[in-house]
Amino acid sequence: MKIVIAPDSFKDSLSAAAVAAAIADGWAAAAPYAQLLQCPMADGGEGTMEAIMAAADGEVRELSVAGPLGDSVSARWGWLAESRTAVIEMAEASGLQLLTQAKRDACVTSTYGTGQLISAALEAGARRIILAIGGSATNDGGSGMLCALGLRLFDAGGAPLLPGGLALADLARLDDSCLDPRLAEVRFEVAADVDNPLCGPNGASFIFGPQKGASPAQVQALDLALDHFAEAAAKTLRRDVRDEPGSGAAGGMGFAAKAFLGATFRPGVEVVAELVGLASAVAGADLVITGEGRFDAQTLRGKTPFGVARIAAAAGVPVVVIAGTLGEGYEALYAHGIVAAFSLASGPMTLEQACRQAASLLRDRARDIARVWLLARPDVRR
Repeated sequence: MKIVIAPDSFKDSLSAAAVAAAIADGWAAAAPYAQLLQCPMADGGEGTMEAIMAAADGEVRELSVAGPLGDSVSARWGWLAESRTAVIEMAEASGLQLLTQAKRDACVTSTYGTGQLISAALEAGARRIILAIGGSATNDGGSGMLCALGLRLFDAGGAPLLPGGLALADLARLDDSCLDPRLAEVRFEVAADVDNPLCGPNGASFIFGPQKGASPAQVQALDLALDHFAEAAAKTLRRDVRDEPGSGAAGGMGFAAKAFLGATFRPGVEVVAELVGLASAVAGADLVITGEGRFDAQTLRGKTPFGVARIAAAAGVPVVVIAGTLGEGYEALYAHGIVAAFSLASGPMTLEQACRQAASLLRDRARDIARVWLLARPDVRR
């Protein structure tokens, strides 16, 4: 019996590796003879780098960089030496989780620290850089990241612009002559599922700015500032990507990656699945178990269980989901290779209690699922 366990992390509770381990423990309690393959997963958001490094036996490196508000933070990034691939998770340096609610300010937060991580990857000799851009605290169009790599931005008086998206409204001159030349030798891939343009009612500022601390008036101002930045970039680069799908991802980091780094966009779960070898693991399996904190209709938009189910379906392997909670519309996933879904709570409890007990609840649920599944599948009791 071969069971593949490929969950995402449970936010504010357990990493993907810890979720996979708990499920494996529970299944083993019912079927100690089972071959259990643990493949921690992610979809381009927080935990992506950790999941890839755990599965691919990569090296996690650490660097002190500028955080979203310029203060020093310790950020991790991943290194796969054999393929000279760096995995950079934007949230490590420029993430929303680095700021308290009171300190969130989309007008001034900067992606400079993410650029410092890219620079470290270049120093290591990277030939491929994967940028996982979920969970950002920024709305600066990726300008901070680019400045860390040599881009220079000036106001009408010739002074360098201050950090943050709002300052881009004062941009008078853009100079890319000092961008790190090594960038041209690297293949950049952005792991993201956001298809918003940079500007407009569906752009970065309007859709994502409020959760990063922007007021309605600031959203309007930020949108105009990003558009001004995009106009200046288009004149310098002689191509305009502001309206391309994904340019609005991560407060416009998608725009900077497309325009200045020549990045390609891929669904985050697809990138992670490739690097952890999920398709090979699923081949010949009897069952795949995946999961996430909240399983609902939004999962169809490229989250981990959906991506895992697509790979498993191609191999003809059924998928079961274990989630923290089951939200509205989750049943729609039954048309995409998922045969059943289960929530963790065994009785009335608060979210805090569920998070604290997540590991034991996962073990219990996996054990019970295994017992029922084995009863229905006596042919795989081996």
